[in-house]
Amino acid sequence: LIGLPSGVTPKGCCAALLISSPTASGPGEGQRLLSRAKRGWVWNQMFVLEEFSGPDPILVGRLHTDLDVGGKNIKYVLAGEGAGTIFAINELTGDIHAMKRLDREEKAEYTLTAQVVNADTDEPLEPPSEFIIKVQDINDNPPQFNEGPYRASVPEMSAVGTPVTRVTATDADDPVYGNSARLVYSILEGQPYFSVEPNSGECRIALHGMDREMREEYLVVIQAKDMGGHMGGLSGTTTVTVTLTDINDNPPKFSKSLYEFVIPEDLPVGKMGGKVKANDRDIGENSKSTYSIIEGDDQGMFEIVTDSQTQEGILRLKKPIDYESKRAYTLKVEATNVRSEPSSGAPFKDTATVKIVVEDSDEPPIFFKPVYLLEVNENAPVNTVIGTVTARDPDSTGNCPRRYFIDRHTDLERQFNINVDNGKITLAKPLDRETDTWHNITVTATEVTDPIFSPIVAIRVMDINDNAPEFATEYEAFLCENGKPGQVIQTVSAVDKDDPIQGHYFDYRLVPEMLNNPNFTIKNNQDNSISVLAKHDTFRRQKQEMYFLPIIVTDNGSPPMSSTNTLTIRVCGCSKDGIVQSCNVEAYVLPIGLSMGALIVFLFLIVVLFVTLRRHKNEPLIIKDDEDVRENIIRYDDEGGGEEDTEAFDIATLQNPDGINGYLPRKDIKPDLQFMPRAGQHSGPNGVDVDEFINVRLHEADNDPTAPPYDSIQIYGYEGRGSIAGSLSSLETASSDSDQNYDYLREWGPRFRRLGELYSVGESDRET
Repeated sequence: LIGLPSGVTPKGCCAALLISSPTASGPGEGQRLLSRAKRGWVWNQMFVLEEFSGPDPILVGRLHTDLDVGGKNIKYVLAGEGAGTIFAINELTGDIHAMKRLDREEKAEYTLTAQVVNADTDEPLEPPSEFIIKVQDINDNPPQFNEGPYRASVPEMSAVGTPVTRVTATDADDPVYGNSARLVYSILEGQPYFSVEPNSGECRIALHGMDREMREEYLVVIQAKDMGGHMGGLSGTTTVTVTLTDINDNPPKFSKSLYEFVIPEDLPVGKMGGKVKANDRDIGENSKSTYSIIEGDDQGMFEIVTDSQTQEGILRLKKPIDYESKRAYTLKVEATNVRSEPSSGAPFKDTATVKIVVEDSDEPPIFFKPVYLLEVNENAPVNTVIGTVTARDPDSTGNCPRRYFIDRHTDLERQFNINVDNGKITLAKPLDRETDTWHNITVTATEVTDPIFSPIVAIRVMDINDNAPEFATEYEAFLCENGKPGQVIQTVSAVDKDDPIQGHYFDYRLVPEMLNNPNFTIKNNQDNSISVLAKHDTFRRQKQEMYFLPIIVTDNGSPPMSSTNTLTIRVCGCSKDGIVQSCNVEAYVLPIGLSMGALIVFLFLIVVLFVTLRRHKNEPLIIKDDEDVRENIIRYDDEGGGEEDTEAFDIATLQNPDGINGYLPRKDIKPDLQFMPRAGQHSGPNGVDVDEFINVRLHEADNDPTAPPYDSIQIYGYEGRGSIAGSLSSLETASSDSDQNYDYLREWGPRFRRLGELYSVGESDRET
């Protein structure tokens, strides 16, 4: 048997290997081998190097036997898989051809049987021999994603490198021959959000902070290429739809910070009075919230429940409301997420204010707005029209005239007026925004006798630049004697009562006469503050202990306002580290030659001398007996003159000059509280009205809470002259009781009759 020439492949695509039987040394020896082996040749395997792609037949191999010599009548017969259909043999030459396309992916090998028979009788001349034809693979199949297209999901805000999904492609080519089935994965679309691992096909997160609320879905195109990804390889693609799943990373947020509802007073208990809604950008369970009332409902008049379908908060009545009892409620409601992420800690929350106005059920007129917001400049002149409030009558007639009033309980200073006919609000007094920025007044409209709902009118006073900036505080700086030039002594900032829209900007400068001062300078810190710097290091307390640095501060208003503020700078003794140790006047005292010990002794001697002089001072003569503190008696030698006292002596001189125009304080006690000074008494035509003077003093004594519970008697030494009754005093008289005649007492009138009787009885007793 012979094969194809070595290295020759018919049409460049096929080759066959033939293995012949042992060669006989002679005809007799060959006959013995054939008789013993029953065959004269053996097939091994044939390999087709590449898949046959037709349409012309292609030579696979050639059969040859030693019997095929001379003119012997033999033929070759082929049997087995594909014999006669896929493979055909030339009976005369033994050439085997592939007649159809060979596809390794359909069948990788064929088992055939070859035999040499007599051409006339079909009698086998040799035993049949089996051989195998294997179809060699070529790269004719692209990779395929049998499970694609893919859908995957990953939580939003996942970290970079988080796995999303794994894609797998298959290649029908031979995985053990060459690189036809060696696949490499790459991403064609979806960058920079995702990446794919080249060998495993695992898709991962490639971008940090992917937010579902910004974009929920991404389309990723992944390619698988054989031949190890090299040029010429076949490829296949698939798509991966990646959906970001929601996490609870957004809090609920009320659509409005203030909700206002008008509820009629006849609304049944349990009925809805209003709705609030907290929107959550999350979805599903993460967006669900519960509502609660946390402030303003001490009496338990309302409740709020969550609508599971709409996620709204339904405000309902728990108790009946009464327009006449209370007309408005202000509630604070809170929305809280049902779920919370472990990383976020406490659940997300948000709050809103709910203002409820109780409406009278008699259908009175109502205002077009429940709240009016008006603005007026603080320099607006009196009678300026600020705005207009208008009410309408919801009744069918709606023709009742209406009158407008301001509730003066909300405008105690009467800053505003309102036209009773048309509701125009005007300015009654000048406004100052720095005193009150907002004025909330209540306007009431009436028709005939029925009051209507009263809205709140919020008037905002608009700012003008009418205040000059000034230092933020009373600065007092300290400068060390051993300080260095350029050292920051004090950082100064300013404040302005005005509130400009563009914000404050302050300009600092020294007053003109201080621009060239040799001691200090200022530096702008570019943050509305300045630093005060020292120019030299020769400051000494002995030379000057305190400096005053006037600084002009100007704002950026229109027109600009400025003020001059003075910075007080003290020169102090400091340690080497710059720590202030002493700022007193010791440096002024010590240089004159006195030590600190001598100074202390000198001051002690002054105190001793002062105490000694106080002890030798004459005692006051107000209290005669030190042991009797109940009386405070002053004795005078001269006697009064009766009814003519006012002519003989001006009683005004008896008043204490310190108390002539005010309250005369007690000197024998320490009062617990002080009275406001009273107006001085005006004298009559004759100088002093004695009766009025005494009554005033009596009233003061009766109403003085500091008066002690005992009498304080004052006896005036001068009683006057010319009294027709004479003196009643027996003080310092030379006569005794036995020498006195009291009959004249009966002549003085009814007031002295009893006194005269007493003295008369005394005389008759002595005579008996």
